[in-house]
Amino acid sequence: MDREEPGVLPPGHAEVRIVAASPETARIVADVLRRCFAGGEQRSYPAPGGGTRLHLTVDTAHTAESARSWLATSRPPSGSGPHAEEP
Repeated sequence: MDREEPGVLPPGHAEVRIVAASPETARIVADVLRRCFAGGEQRSYPAPGGGTRLHLTVDTAHTAESARSWLATSRPPSGSGPHAEEP
């Protein structure tokens, strides 16, 4: 996916991180996301302490109908921001 600057996503795109105990579990979650959103190639890395970390970029502008209705009615969480273990 072409980006203007490193770390900057095009409008409507989101970077998703999946951390799982096994590569298969991470792939199952990524497959579900790909059924809802168009996406690019996934990237897989070892997770600290074992397991797998998988990164996937999704395009929220190209969604399945079920995801589109969910996005239209969802609200941002009240405690938005990174998790304690994320930078």
